[in-house]
Amino acid sequence: MTATDTAASPRREYALVLLLGLAGAALVLLSIRQAWAQVVTVAPQPLSAVTVSVRGQDLVPLAGALGLAALAGLAAVLATRGLVRRLVGVLLVGFGVGAAVAVSMHLGRAAVLAAAAGTAAASSPAGSVTGGSAPGAGFAVPGVVGGSMAGHVTMAGLPWRWAVLLGALAVVAAGVLVTWRGATWPVMSSRYDQPAARRPADTATLWDSLSMGVDPTDRGPGKNDQDSVAGLPEGRG
Repeated sequence: MTATDTAASPRREYALVLLLGLAGAALVLLSIRQAWAQVVTVAPQPLSAVTVSVRGQDLVPLAGALGLAALAGLAAVLATRGLVRRLVGVLLVGFGVGAAVAVSMHLGRAAVLAAAAGTAAASSPAGSVTGGSAPGAGFAVPGVVGGSMAGHVTMAGLPWRWAVLLGALAVVAAGVLVTWRGATWPVMSSRYDQPAARRPADTATLWDSLSMGVDPTDRGPGKNDQDSVAGLPEGRG
């Protein structure tokens, strides 16, 4: 393996881990915003049936919040180094584990109906409950949640919960790799950092400069340490 390959290997590993974490967080956020269930309420005649779609965000809001936190953590990986970067990796692991646990909890009919009631209540002022054609049809769902058995819950055919779990595990894997290998990866460009202190001249040279009335710390444009003491006789000091 050449020196170029050796230098490129940490960069490639760095990029792949960031892409893994980004894909996992994006999968969590995408899946959590999909419809996980539908509640169909049979309304009395002449009103039509009301269908309320329930998103994963309504059922497991914590998973969505942790997905956003994971994105922020990945951005922090870019801006940190050393021990701080390792700590960010630990946080990423925590975000992923938290999202996985939250989405793995049991979601029963009562939880879906409660989320549907909240969705219907939020949309009823505008009269925009999905599937409802009558002006007052949106108020049927809260009545069902209150005890009516007319509400029929149907879970989405696509297993969005498993997609969230897969994304959370990807975030966990990225966090583990950041914690383990992050300190060896490149850091952000240091061209905006404060310039390093210039190497001071030796003590004898400084004394020679001062004895001749020259300020050794005074540098004009294009001057360096050697220019400050240029022209001093050799062998002095």
